[in-house]
Amino acid sequence: MMKSKITYAQVGDDYDTKDPIKKLAQTAASSTAVNLPNGFKELSESRGESAYVWKQGNIYMASVIEGLGTKNLIADATGTITGKTYYDIIAHDTVASIINDLSSSGAKPFVLHAYWAIGDNSWLQNEQRMKDLINGWKNACDESGVAWGGGETPTLKGIIASGTIDLAGSAIGIIQNDTRWIRAERLQSGDRILFLKSSGINANGVSLARAITEKIQDGYATKLPSGTMYGEALLTKTNIYAKLVQDLLDQEIDIHYISNITGHGLRKIMRASQDFVYIIEKIYPTPELFSFIQEHANLSDEEMYETYNMGQDYAIFLSKQHLEKALAIIKQNDFEGLDAGYIEKGERKVIIKQKNIIFEGKTLDLR
Repeated sequence: MMKSKITYAQVGDDYDTKDPIKKLAQTAASSTAVNLPNGFKELSESRGESAYVWKQGNIYMASVIEGLGTKNLIADATGTITGKTYYDIIAHDTVASIINDLSSSGAKPFVLHAYWAIGDNSWLQNEQRMKDLINGWKNACDESGVAWGGGETPTLKGIIASGTIDLAGSAIGIIQNDTRWIRAERLQSGDRILFLKSSGINANGVSLARAITEKIQDGYATKLPSGTMYGEALLTKTNIYAKLVQDLLDQEIDIHYISNITGHGLRKIMRASQDFVYIIEKIYPTPELFSFIQEHANLSDEEMYETYNMGQDYAIFLSKQHLEKALAIIKQNDFEGLDAGYIEKGERKVIIKQKNIIFEGKTLDLR
């Protein structure tokens, strides 16, 4: 009997529909730069990047807004099995989603604001869950080196479903000088591609991961080969890279670019607009969580790598002469790095050699 396939588009997130809307919004947004007051200068190269950058006198500032998506629904469902809330992890991952985007520009996080929208006030009545959410958010801010400046907690009955919460936030950071501003124009043919090893699914492709539970007998309680429960494997904390990026810059690693591997999977490493071929010679072994998702969603390798990080987090681009020192600094910060490949001039595409996968530039028609 042929297995049915579950795709990301089928579960409600279709990039072919979403990306053109994003491009329209980016075009409209760029025309508003004239509204900046005297003394402020938009750095237009940052349009479409992970963070928006402007110059304020001699200071570079960066800002970003990001949301968690539906990962908290996994915490809710898994919590009914184990009795835990998991909202310390949910809070952490929301902050990580914001801070990792901001840090990819070279910015040192400065202040972060929270957005917690609920359907009704019944969500606030679970005291342990609220404590976990607040403590998790605070601890993630400490790990990021950012001040939690406040936020907004609207009650949106009729928009947010009763008993659920929508988590998001924004952050502002400081880029000390032009040499620390990481941007696409720095990329050079011959640059090495360094992957950081991911801790798990992070906050992307979660809707697809959730849909799988309808096909497996024990749902989130299903055990992976290692014995880990599926729900808890999905709730592994996302790495936060803010202090690592600053450490690399402090030790004069000349980072040419960073791609945060989020939506669009490994296609995301060709986010820059220049014509480069991104040749991946090495990848991390597929973590069992992704193998489990692939098996039960009945997806090809190509479909998995265009949706998930598959074990690869940040892609850091740098010259070969800085590679070994960068890997040593990454290890000192308790992360794992992999010299994964290189870039060369050519028609924009990603080639993952081990999997015989080629992503043409047109499959990521968005910065």
